[in-house]
Amino acid sequence: MPSQFFGLTIASSGLSAYQAALNTTANNISNEQTKGYSRQAANLSASDALRVNAKYGSMGSGVTVNSIKQIRSEYYDTKYWQNQASLGLYETKLSYLEQIENYFIDDDTEKGFSTILNKMFNSLDTLKNNAGDVNVRQQFISDAQSFTTYFNSVATGLGEIQDSVNEEIKSTVENINAIGKKISLLNKQINVIEVQGGYANELRDQRALLIDELSSIVPTEVSEVPVTNSKHSDMQTGANYYTVKINGQKFVDTYEYSELTCVARKNTINQSDREGMYEIVWADTGNSFKAGSDSSSGSLKALFDIRDGNNSENFRGAITGVTAGTIRISNPSITNVNAMTMPAEGVLTIDGKNYNYTDFTFTTDADGNVKEYTFTLENQLSSDQQAKLDGKQASIGESIDAMGIPYYLAQMNEFLRNFAISFNEIMNGDNAQDLNGKQTNYFSFFTGTHTKTGEEYHFNKAAGTYQAKTSNSYYQLTCGNVCVSNIAVKDPTTIATTEKITNGADAYDLVEKMLLLKSDTEMYRGGGADDFLQCMISDISVDTQKATIFQKNYSNISNAIDKQRMSVSGVDKDEEAIDLVKFQNAYNLSSKMVSVLAEIYDKLINETGV
Repeated sequence: MPSQFFGLTIASSGLSAYQAALNTTANNISNEQTKGYSRQAANLSASDALRVNAKYGSMGSGVTVNSIKQIRSEYYDTKYWQNQASLGLYETKLSYLEQIENYFIDDDTEKGFSTILNKMFNSLDTLKNNAGDVNVRQQFISDAQSFTTYFNSVATGLGEIQDSVNEEIKSTVENINAIGKKISLLNKQINVIEVQGGYANELRDQRALLIDELSSIVPTEVSEVPVTNSKHSDMQTGANYYTVKINGQKFVDTYEYSELTCVARKNTINQSDREGMYEIVWADTGNSFKAGSDSSSGSLKALFDIRDGNNSENFRGAITGVTAGTIRISNPSITNVNAMTMPAEGVLTIDGKNYNYTDFTFTTDADGNVKEYTFTLENQLSSDQQAKLDGKQASIGESIDAMGIPYYLAQMNEFLRNFAISFNEIMNGDNAQDLNGKQTNYFSFFTGTHTKTGEEYHFNKAAGTYQAKTSNSYYQLTCGNVCVSNIAVKDPTTIATTEKITNGADAYDLVEKMLLLKSDTEMYRGGGADDFLQCMISDISVDTQKATIFQKNYSNISNAIDKQRMSVSGVDKDEEAIDLVKFQNAYNLSSKMVSVLAEIYDKLINETGV
């Protein structure tokens, strides 16, 4: 049977419960602007009833605060994290695509390719009327140098972007590792608190905020499973197994996490790549992380697309001959010298295994078409390896369906090679003569410099077999090393304007052929030289527009999901004000109950009895 003072116990439980509810409301209000904070609620339930020796059987014993827990929707969290990966992908892509686009601007504010090309051909047109004037020749050479310098500067700029992206990949990996470490530490702190019967609301908020950040970098999956008693599977201990997967691979396993690390490539994948590009591997196993795979997403995927994107135009082909030291490849994906993108020294990938090569040769016909490639291997192959490789497919680099730095550099290289071949063939024709009546086939007007020696190439387009490292094939010409021959720069009289100098110094029959290269000669994608910029602008505009549209769409989706998520877990001032009044009134009533009972007990004790 309860005591006469049982009513005070019940009223006291109300005071305690609604004091806790008021304190929770105060905490919510004070954290209204705290990033990542989830609204908390005091969960109340009726206390266990007491059995009494009376016909009504039992009596309520007041109210109990079971817990103070954050209010959060797992469904909206998951939706938000899934969308963040796509948003991070297009936000990062858009940022770098806009930087790349700046290098192809040609308007009143920035003089670009078209302006420089027109100026060079205008000087060439002036040369037609004054072929014997050394000053006019010098002006044309100067404008031709501006033309090559433009490509040099764009190549340098794009290379710097590639370096910047590469460094951002490294810093992003460091950030991922830092997030993984923080999550594993938070998991331990949360379990310590919750095993003792508490609920780590603030720590859980911190962990969710880290997942928000991680999900925009890489696709992220989260799983939380209660730890049960080993002897009684239906009895929970209060702790949880908390795992995080990134790119489908386990990253955090409760108190442990796997680190990622960046390893610099020993060889470049594309001819114009910068040195020291990073690959990401798991530090414990050395296995590749594959952040740039087609199935991936997030800002890290965007960085790989920008740095390595080749529009799926990497080198591929069938192995048709293997010796101990060479691999011969026929039916290649790249069948023209001017479109070659692979480095002179690199890595062949066959059935997922890498084979280093130190050089390669290629055989061409008179039109520059490549029949086959033969790669010289760094390490000798055994007879068993030779038998296994024959007939397999080989590739250099991965096929990445994105227009990144390698793609734009490859397109510029291809255009320059086509243009240089056409121009040099006119100036180096069998009967071409300089102002002194000497044949000009001993140098290439548009040439390139050797990256190590600084010597200029004298290019050869004839059919035959060429070696990648040492030959004078147009493969050696890139937008990074293109220049006007030093022979012409030093002596303008060495350039040819006619095949019949006997007709006079002002003869210009070759100049007329050169002028046709601007618009009337198929140079690049079926158009003339003046169509090059339009092709490049078209490519990057399509990519930029796509990134802009998707970034906007995923941003809108993110905002919509976040509003729904905040409608559940966010602090609303109006709701908290209502709760404040509600809990205050309940507290006041409990307090009033204490006053009423105090008067009753005073009457009972002091005013009754014998």
